[in-house]
Amino acid sequence: MSTAPDHSPFSSPFTGSGPRTGVVVSHGFTGSPHGVRAWAESLAAAGYAVRMPLLPGHGTSWQELARTRWQDWHAGLDAAYLELAAECDHVVVAGLSMGGALALRLAATRPVAGAVLVNPGLVIDDPRAPLAGILRFVLKSTPAIANDILKAGVDEGAYPRTPVAAAHELNKMFKDTLRLLPRITAPVRVYRSTVDHVVSDTSLAALRRGLTNAPLEVIRLENSYHVATMDNDAPRIFSGTAEFIRSVVEGHTPGAAGASQKETADD
Repeated sequence: MSTAPDHSPFSSPFTGSGPRTGVVVSHGFTGSPHGVRAWAESLAAAGYAVRMPLLPGHGTSWQELARTRWQDWHAGLDAAYLELAAECDHVVVAGLSMGGALALRLAATRPVAGAVLVNPGLVIDDPRAPLAGILRFVLKSTPAIANDILKAGVDEGAYPRTPVAAAHELNKMFKDTLRLLPRITAPVRVYRSTVDHVVSDTSLAALRRGLTNAPLEVIRLENSYHVATMDNDAPRIFSGTAEFIRSVVEGHTPGAAGASQKETADD
């Protein structure tokens, strides 16, 4: 049975041992912290300092989201990063879907230790996407893209409609993020669902092309759809994220130019 969505942000202090390490966690487009809350809580339980903000325009109404710009979403996550950077030795960024793109933006513009992405979006395949800037004046919203979850009875608590104006902003943010990818040098791990009805493999292909100076590891998820942080593979994502953080902090070295890319199955 699904529980009532909790859209509130989440914050936790560092309670572990060794280098003070923080993790910034970002939710996805039209979603809220509810979709990644268990992920953030698992990292807090592992001793890491965590910041999981509610991004502007989210967790309220789709009409409110329609009034925000992609720079507002980036600024919300960047502020969370700066909070952690002021109190931690290392900061890792993490995100689901659009949150993955925002995490990549931080990795390109801030000195992060690593990035963990779950089904990150970087390309909108919908042929209407290039027209969203015009369509937003005549079409206010489209049906929701929410709840692409294999596990029964789970509700991510996303908006029932997708504002076209915000989709236009998302498309602009994706394009701007793609040009920043070569700046990333920190290790990147991607958890990628084999079946994803929201983000296609076009985004992963774009990430592979763009990450010319950072090592990329892709772990395939065979038992989850798009919102994998609430799906059957969630425990593997949680434990794997903690393992990744330990590895990048213990051997904290930026990726070299032409870094290797590898793919493994999550079985």
